[in-house]
Amino acid sequence: MARVKADFYRTDRVRMPTVSVIIPCYNEEATIWLLLEALLQQTFPQAEMEVILADGLSTDETRAIVTAFVTEHPEIHLRVVDNPRRNIPAALNCALAAAQGEVIVRLDAHSRPAPDYVERSVTAVRAGTGQNVGGVWEIAPGGPGWMAQAIAAAAAHKLGVGDARYRYTTQAGAVDTVPFGAFYRAYADEIGRFDETLLTNEDYEFNTRIRLRGGVVWLDPQIRSVYFARATLGRLARQYWRYGFWKYRMLRRYPKTLRWRQALPPLFVLSVLVLVLLSLFWAMARWMLLLEVGIYLLALLAGAVPTAVQKRDPKMLLGVPLAIATMHFAWGGGFLVSLVRGQREA
Repeated sequence: MARVKADFYRTDRVRMPTVSVIIPCYNEEATIWLLLEALLQQTFPQAEMEVILADGLSTDETRAIVTAFVTEHPEIHLRVVDNPRRNIPAALNCALAAAQGEVIVRLDAHSRPAPDYVERSVTAVRAGTGQNVGGVWEIAPGGPGWMAQAIAAAAAHKLGVGDARYRYTTQAGAVDTVPFGAFYRAYADEIGRFDETLLTNEDYEFNTRIRLRGGVVWLDPQIRSVYFARATLGRLARQYWRYGFWKYRMLRRYPKTLRWRQALPPLFVLSVLVLVLLSLFWAMARWMLLLEVGIYLLALLAGAVPTAVQKRDPKMLLGVPLAIATMHFAWGGGFLVSLVRGQREA
């Protein structure tokens, strides 16, 4: 990159790089090398960028892989900081505390940014399109096999993610949240950093505070990254259970931020549970349950047909509905359990 362009991003020719890429990490040996390779290939100048990896004391080979990568590629400015609390918001705050850049670009260890990801993110932040700027995800399988392929397809399907535009949109605009995001470090200091009482949904809560202060969360589809989905239904269920559980905790603080895509899974799960209980002593409830579940399964099957055709794989007709149903029931179940516990704690 030309020196003139590099100078455009500098605010001080003496201090450390003006961009800090912050990454929460825990046991990411399968994907961390891919992420670091992608960061090394960025069009944004390496001399102007540092990478802060907040590691939750990984027990696999993550740290050894990171050490090997830095040894092989000393041109990358990378530091590892410990995150003894081993959760994402704490990791992000540890990384923010260590960061020296003017602009913060957040990524995850199971992602792979496009070569111009950092450059486009910084350009959008400096242009003032929003206080937090993010892009769209391309969902990739998190492992081998047809089920991993189906889970990746489900994670990008509108039946699975509703109106979460960062999963599919081609139109730029203001949104309720973005994945990862880029923002001025000074702005994060002003509004407060990530909420460590929320083990997930910390990004949505951060973006909610931005919007409540009159700020804008901006989605630019030219900012692109690959996100590796969970590889098995069990891991997918645990992920979406956490999402639902902590979403209710977030909504207790910001009830007006509830979106229809977030309300439908718990309502559906609750209706199924109620009908199952009623069917024990009321025959009509059994027919209502069969009708509801039947319509639901037909909708999932119809939604899986385009994926099966596109991939020329009939197994998607089974895998995609299974994955979407896992997302719905895990998210809805986690939300309802959190709601019940919240009422007891009140």
